[in-house]
Amino acid sequence: MYLEQINGPEDLKKLTIPELEQLAQEIREVIIDVVAGKTGGHFAPNLGTVELTLALHYVFDSPRDKIVWDVGHQAYPHKLVTGRRDRFHTIRQEGGLSGFLQREESEHDQFGAGHASTSISAALGMAVAGQLKGERFHTVAVIGDGALTGGMAYEALNNAGSLQVPLIVVLNDNEMSIAPNVGALAKYLSRIRTNTRYTQAKAEIERLLRRLPQGDLWLELSHRFLDGLKEIVYQTMIWEELGFTYFGPVDGHNIRELIETFQLVKKIRGPVFVHAITVKGKGYQPAEDDPFKHHSASVKVPGAPPSPPKYQDVFGETLTRLAEEDKRIVAITAAMPDGTGLLPFAKAHPDRFFDVGIAEQHAVTFAAGLATQGLRPVAAIYSTFLQRAYDQVIHDVCIQNLPVVFAMDRAGLVGEDGRTHHGVFDFAYLRCIPNMVIMAPKDEDELRHMLKTAIDYERGPIALRYPRGSGVGVPLLGDPHPLPIGKGELLQEGDDVAIIAIGATVLPAQRAAEILAEAGVEATVINARFVKPLDEALILEAARRTGLVVTVEDAQVAGGFGSAVLELFAR
Repeated sequence: MYLEQINGPEDLKKLTIPELEQLAQEIREVIIDVVAGKTGGHFAPNLGTVELTLALHYVFDSPRDKIVWDVGHQAYPHKLVTGRRDRFHTIRQEGGLSGFLQREESEHDQFGAGHASTSISAALGMAVAGQLKGERFHTVAVIGDGALTGGMAYEALNNAGSLQVPLIVVLNDNEMSIAPNVGALAKYLSRIRTNTRYTQAKAEIERLLRRLPQGDLWLELSHRFLDGLKEIVYQTMIWEELGFTYFGPVDGHNIRELIETFQLVKKIRGPVFVHAITVKGKGYQPAEDDPFKHHSASVKVPGAPPSPPKYQDVFGETLTRLAEEDKRIVAITAAMPDGTGLLPFAKAHPDRFFDVGIAEQHAVTFAAGLATQGLRPVAAIYSTFLQRAYDQVIHDVCIQNLPVVFAMDRAGLVGEDGRTHHGVFDFAYLRCIPNMVIMAPKDEDELRHMLKTAIDYERGPIALRYPRGSGVGVPLLGDPHPLPIGKGELLQEGDDVAIIAIGATVLPAQRAAEILAEAGVEATVINARFVKPLDEALILEAARRTGLVVTVEDAQVAGGFGSAVLELFAR
């Protein structure tokens, strides 16, 4: 077992190419065993980056050289070869390894990750800092073709090309992000993959030049000639127009080819773009056959009773049915058609479904444009990812008071994915924006009614946020109907204390009231339903009646629902 000998990247440099290939197989076996069988987590992306990871750590000297991973979906092999092998079985578990990159977890995790398209910007900052401080090290950003659909990545590429600092960008191109890639970029990458004239000619010239004395110098000088050749045999490549020297496509599973490529690009001054073709789910046939299904693995408990329907599925099915009657409804997602529950909508109403890629800023303003023309856009975006489009929510939607519906999945604490994915800031960051209405359902049935409420609300933007995973198991009876805006629900009355809860905390609040009743304390329980506007009359009456108020929410305390209630009392 070679993996048992790897306590850090320096140990990789002692292995031969065949030994590295065997190590790659061992790493895949560990990922399959732990992730698919025990902990759950991102599965197919990590199987696809094993050889790429080994080659990077073989050629570069982490942590002196800076390797920055985008998102973190593909960083499990990196963790296994950077001193965390013995703790890998704890990944995504309480007290264990993070499922993403964390600077405090390892000196080899150069930049925290969890959201997409950040790696090139961060790596460029490190490269510029090295120049300013007079330090010599290599900086590598590893980004997937899905994350490359995010506008921030192009902002960084544009800046890097103009600065001409030594930066290596490695594109892990598996033709997918989480869902199949969309947009003009995906089509462009496909053309590069299938066109071999330019890359074959370039490779042949490089082989000839390497045989000459001072071959590396001749190789660098040859790039000017190759630019002319490129214009003859293939259309201008966007990467080189941005100021990068392009290498690729290279086989992302051929360790020897990867090592040779990285050893070469280390010698080039200025920004370099390496295009590696990989297979998502490599080495595990079910994942290779269906990488979309196997993007993440979850662990099923044998003998567990069937779970209630997931909130995302109730949302998607309800929106699909509402769209059958209301032709104004348009659904938008940012590369999460399955995670948001919109696949049924996409199938039933393909002309009204838009997956814009990992581009939350564009998604929000695109929705705003649709709303100006009388449509009812529903932007289904995870709570944590809507943060990425905050200016667009304010400037393009709320200030113009446009009737955009924000369906915010994964609200509250999301469990194993950890701090980068918790949806705990939404109440605070939305509540302060003019014209925004905010609601949160207590269960999956109330979600249906709130979605109908949002569709029917035409006076401005409205957001409904709901948690990850299964509902509480209530029956879904009848057609969804609109709820009165800004009105809560009185669930029970008591004279000793008022418990005012919102969203997923309502059911626990009811259980707490039952425990209090056993101790002789009678509680009023209110399902607030709305964070903004509050049901002021209901809350003030409960406060007057009991003299003691407790608010409950699964969100950031500062600026959240409880803060809104305190502000009401302070008037």
